Amino acid sequence: MEKFTFIFERAAERKGGEASVMARVAKPLSSKQIAQYDDSQLLAEMSKKVFQSGFVWRVVEQKWPGFEEVFFDFNIEKILMMPAEMLERKASDERIIRNYRKVLSIRENAQLLHELQLEHGSAAKWLAEWPTHDIVGLWRYLKKNGSRLGGNTGPYALRKLGKDTFLFSQDVEAYLRAQKIIDGGIGTNKTLNAAQDAFNVWQQESGLSFQEISQVIAMSVGDNYV
Repeated sequence: MEKFTFIFERAAERKGGEASVMARVAKPLSSKQIAQYDDSQLLAEMSKKVFQSGFVWRVVEQKWPGFEEVFFDFNIEKILMMPAEMLERKASDERIIRNYRKVLSIRENAQLLHELQLEHGSAAKWLAEWPTHDIVGLWRYLKKNGSRLGGNTGPYALRKLGKDTFLFSQDVEAYLRAQKIIDGGIGTNKTLNAAQDAFNVWQQESGLSFQEISQVIAMSVGDNYV
């Protein structure tokens, strides 16, 4: 496995120097900042990523004010009080993207966050305290206990919320395969554990966050020269 120093040097050569690389990466939020979220914000971001999955992201963004109106600004208590008939009517509302199965996921994920509230005080607190060295464990949790949060959907929601995570972007996945760090299906335990182990090593070497490391790797490969 390559030392992170070599990965960073290659990214710097491609992007105009070390300062240019660091200017292009973004840092995750601190645990304290994440814990301050209202849980409705977690539900909103999860829901947005569910609707963006397999769809044009720009269209979802344009429709999002309608989603906020239809779903009470993603207030978890109000969503869980909706009877099935109301949820079905909302799935046909022209202000949103009318996909009944994805609309159902809003309520299902609201239920997940409500259960976390009961156990931890708030879902945001639970998210903030999840250990980064096992971020793929969080991916697995969301896939198993949430609705439609498998694949890249859960990780992309986490990244947007500021939780420190790497992503299996096209460039990152290609790099990990080229280095023979992973060689199986992208969602298998073997692949997830191998990627986690590699990122843990690179974090210890560099002192950077997983988010920064992931972005540097993406800049070090592919067709993204300056």
